[in-house]
This record gives sequence, structure tokens and C-alpha cells, in this order.
Amino acid sequence: MASLPSLVGFLLLGALLVSSTAQNMTPGMEAGEFLGLSEVMGALLDNPNWTQMHPHPCTHTPWPGIRCDVIHHGHDSLPILHVTKLHIGPDVANPPVCKTTAYLSASLLKLPHHNSLSIVGCFRMSRVFLPAPIFGSFSSLEQLVVKSNPGLYGEIPLTLADTTTLRVLSLSQNSLHGQVPKGLGRLRKLEQLDLSYNNLTGKIPQEIGGLKSLTILDMSYNGLQGRLPYSLGQLQTLQKIDLSHNRLVGRIPSVIGRLKQLVFLDLSHNNLTGPIPDTLSGLKRLEYLLVENNPLNTKLPWFMGTLVNLTVLSLSTCGLVGTIPPSFCWLDQLIVLYLDRNNLHGTVPPKLGALPNLCQLNLSQNQLSGELYFSSEFVQRLGKKLDASGNDGLCTGHQFNEQVSQYLGIPPCADQTAKSSNTSDHENSNPYWTDASNAIIKEPMLLYLICCNLIGFL
Repeated sequence: MASLPSLVGFLLLGALLVSSTAQNMTPGMEAGEFLGLSEVMGALLDNPNWTQMHPHPCTHTPWPGIRCDVIHHGHDSLPILHVTKLHIGPDVANPPVCKTTAYLSASLLKLPHHNSLSIVGCFRMSRVFLPAPIFGSFSSLEQLVVKSNPGLYGEIPLTLADTTTLRVLSLSQNSLHGQVPKGLGRLRKLEQLDLSYNNLTGKIPQEIGGLKSLTILDMSYNGLQGRLPYSLGQLQTLQKIDLSHNRLVGRIPSVIGRLKQLVFLDLSHNNLTGPIPDTLSGLKRLEYLLVENNPLNTKLPWFMGTLVNLTVLSLSTCGLVGTIPPSFCWLDQLIVLYLDRNNLHGTVPPKLGALPNLCQLNLSQNQLSGELYFSSEFVQRLGKKLDASGNDGLCTGHQFNEQVSQYLGIPPCADQTAKSSNTSDHENSNPYWTDASNAIIKEPMLLYLICCNLIGFL
């Protein structure tokens, strides 16, 4: 019978042979590409032993943020593993720690087959720039996502415009400045462009009309100026436009009405003027229309009631005049309606209170008058999410008791004569639709989620 040491030695030898055979049968990575990968990771991660810990990053010692694909370079050649995806972010298993001096290495050029690069929340402490030489016509990049990096400065590299394979370009939540490169209009395959939450200035280039495959356009929270380009009307596949929180001026282009696939349109917090073009009546798929905080100074168009898929409509602080069109009562899918802080007058259409899905209604700070004909059931259902205060001519009917009238900040119709004497009492009370800090929730998308526990369009 064999001794125990001999048996252990035999088993270890067998294991080594199996391991060696398995490795020989497994496609390998070229030395130059592995060196490039090691240099890229060494420039990013606070882990000097990364190369030793992952000598076979695609096979036996994998790293969760790396994807490799087998590529055959000829009938007679052995298959080779190439890095095709590199992702660093908090969603990676056992999230990596980036260096305080992390930067994007030019050794990415040694990874000629990588088509997806995403770096999220890595550049925080030091000032980092996107190196222009790593982009260009030689690149196979299809997805570039570098976001949530407050340490990422500089301008958007012009060489990105030559990376014609790009389908997704997201550079949001960084500290980029300068103008949007005109050359980006050459990216005919681009489907998503997100430059939001930066310090970009200048005009939105007309050349953007060349992005024929674009479905998502987000340049919100920048300092963009000038007029909305008419070339937006050429982007027939667009589903989302978010240009909010900029310094855009002029009218809303009528050509936006050509975008028949549009689901989300946010032009809020700019300096756009009215009127609202009638051509928007063609946006039959539109679900979110957010235009608040623009000096439109116009009437509410009747056609808005024909946009029957609207779920969120926000027109607060737009200088709106005239009356609330009865056609708004056709919006059965509506969940959130903001018309507050305008100059609307006339009565409130009673059938607004019959909209089956409405869970947030703000009509406050207008010049509305007459009796509020909402049912007590409707008022109870909306609770603190109904605000019609600040309309001096508005009063509540017999269906509301005195306590409900006080909650709404609206006097009973039979008690209009006493309204002026009670004004100070209303101003000193804390209506039940406000929170402890007396702040009304104003963000439509956040409110949509809180109010109805649903997920909005991304």
C-alpha cells in the first residue's frame, strides 16, 4: 500500500497536469495587451498587487469589471482573448478603490479591441483630463461612459467626433467646460448623448441634426446659451430631450412637433418665450412635458388636452395668462399637473377632479375665481398633494366642511365677506399639504415617484 506522502504527491502532480492542460486549451492574451491592461489598472486603482492577483484576468483569475472575447485572427492561428469591456464603478462586485491620483492612461491604446469603457466615480481628488489621443477613427469604442467624476476637467476632446463607432456617449456629472463640439454631429451611429451636469457653455450646435440614430439627448444642468437649433427636428428617432437648467432663449421651435417618437421633453428653467407652438399637438406619444420657469407669457393651448398619453405636465412660473382649457379634463393618464405661480384666471374646470389617475395638482398663486367643484372624495384622495391656495377669488362649496376649507386655504363661498379679516390667520397657519419645513415638493419627477410609487422614463 502506498504511503500517505506518496499519495499526496501523486494527487498534487495530477492537479498540476490538469491545470496545465486546461491552461493550454484555454485561449490566452497577448503579452502586449496584458501589459497595457496592467498599466491602465495601475493608473486607476489603489491596488499595487493587481497584476499579481489577476495574472489571467479573463479566465482563471477574473476581475468582475473586465469582459474578454475570443477573436480568431486566421484559420491557422490560435484563438486569442482580447479585452472588450472595462468598467470601474460602485456597482462592481467588491467595488474597487481608485487612487487619489487616478488618471486615464494612454495605455488604453494597447487594448485595440475594447468597445466599452465606463469609469464611474473614480476621479475625485485630483484634476484629470480626457486624453485626446486615445480617441479617433482607429478606435472600436461603441460605449464611452465617464460620469460622476468631479475631478474630471477640461474640454470635450475633438477626437471623439472621429470615433464613429460610438453608440453611447455619457460624460455627465463631471466638471467639463467649454463648448459642445460641432463635430459630434458626425457620429451617425450615436444613440445616446448625455452631457448633463457639467459647466458647458456656448450654443447647441446646428450640426447636432446629423445624429440620425439618436434616441436620448440630455444636456441639462449646464450653462448653454442661444436658441434651440431647428436641426432638432431632423432627429426623428428621439424619445427623450432634456435641456433643462440652461440659459436658452427664444421660442420653442415648431419643428419639435415632427418628433413623433418623443416620450420625454424637459425645457424647464431656461429663458424661453411663447407661444407654445401648435405643432406640438403631433406628439401623441409624449408622457412628460416639463416647461416650468420660463417666461412664456402666453395662453395655455387647447391642443394640450389631446396629448392623451401625458402623465406629468408642469407649467409652473411661466407667466401664463387666460383660463384653464376644459380640454385638460381629457387627460385620463395624467398623474401630476403643475399650473402654479402664473396669472391664470376664470374658474377651475370641475372635471379636473374626475381624472382617475391624478395624484398631484397645484393651482396655487394664480387669479382663479369661483367655486371649487371638486368632490370631497377627490380632495381626500390627493390630501396634501392638492394646492389651490393663493387664489383670492376662489371659494369652496357646501361639500366641504370648515376644517377642509382651512386646510385648503380657501374660504367657503358663503363666507367670502369674512375672507379679508381672516387673511392673517391663514398666513400664520401651516396647511396640511406642506411638510414640517413648510416646503412644497416641487420636482415633478421626484414627486411622481413619491406620489405613485412608479418608475419614470429614463
